[in-house]
Amino acid sequence: MTRRTVRIAMNGVTGRMGHRQHLVRSLLAIREQGGLDLGDGEVLWPEPVLVGRRERALREIAERHGLTEWTTDLDAVLADDRTDIYFDAQVTSARAAALGGAIAAGKHVYTEKPTATDLAGALELARLARAAGVKHGVVQDKLFLPGLRKLKRLVDGGFFGEILSVRGEFGYWVFEGDWQEAQRPSWNYRAEDGGGIAVDMLPHWDYVLHELFGRVTAVTAHVTTHIPRRRDERGEPYRATADDAAYAILQLEGGAVAQINSSWAVRVHRDELVEFQVDGTHGSAVAGLRECRVQHRSTTPRPVWDPDLPATHAFREQWQPVPDNAAFDNGFKTQWELFLRHVARDEPFRWDLLAGARGVQLAELALRSSAEGRRHDVPELSL
Repeated sequence: MTRRTVRIAMNGVTGRMGHRQHLVRSLLAIREQGGLDLGDGEVLWPEPVLVGRRERALREIAERHGLTEWTTDLDAVLADDRTDIYFDAQVTSARAAALGGAIAAGKHVYTEKPTATDLAGALELARLARAAGVKHGVVQDKLFLPGLRKLKRLVDGGFFGEILSVRGEFGYWVFEGDWQEAQRPSWNYRAEDGGGIAVDMLPHWDYVLHELFGRVTAVTAHVTTHIPRRRDERGEPYRATADDAAYAILQLEGGAVAQINSSWAVRVHRDELVEFQVDGTHGSAVAGLRECRVQHRSTTPRPVWDPDLPATHAFREQWQPVPDNAAFDNGFKTQWELFLRHVARDEPFRWDLLAGARGVQLAELALRSSAEGRRHDVPELSL
């Protein structure tokens, strides 16, 4: 076996997602397994270079994980010929400029979403990457979760017959910061910093729907701020200028309709923080992050509406679990491995910056739909 090092500038690892999912549970996990076996006698060894604004935090993370390279000088690491890949998990408002700089420096880019604060910026990044001839990818982690992989298996196997509708529920109560500390950073609630649940979550739902059920062709949405005042990390009060809930009705190519609610102001009464119910002529399924349960038409009960009598059906007990049938690795790590193979061996990778732009487009049109009070068609994107 020969070992080939790939040097990855990781910008944003002082944040929760960049640190836990991308550094620790993805790249460091790949190192712990001995690198990424490319299957032809070569092993790819990821070498992270931690990038950020807070020197002390970068040094502490590097020392904790036995890493030797970190810097607050993004331009320097992009100018370094040894750097192969630039990864971005910064706040949304800083992302497009950094990605554009990395592309201009000839680096392959892999990034969290949304890729930009507006569709024009997202499309420009895709055009720049194509013109530069660099590899580019966008994190679309929900596709690699066990629950949605089981759901995809049902779709591919024809379990549903004609798919009629998809209903999604996502969210949880984020504390306001007054009597309990908030679970999300305060910038998420400031529009001027790129915050808002619509721009955060609708790009996720776009790729989930696109990959499993069909392209979104129209959107009607109501986007709102339920909690207008919060307290930040220092306990200081601030006005929430970004939305904390988005309710969307989405028309899908082929005729199915999706209804997806996203909220940071909802208390959870479901088995997982996100669940999708898919109903078809031959069967239905409910999938979360890990589990998926089904009900075929041959086992569908016959409830009768009668508000004057107690319910006689234990409805949740009438569904069967979908077996794992495989070992599921961390979803972020799985997509990192696919992207590294794309860079090293030019293997297919369809979750690129154009796919990322599609998610930005849906969020932008949902916000416009809410502001104007009307339905908007979603044009198909191309470069």
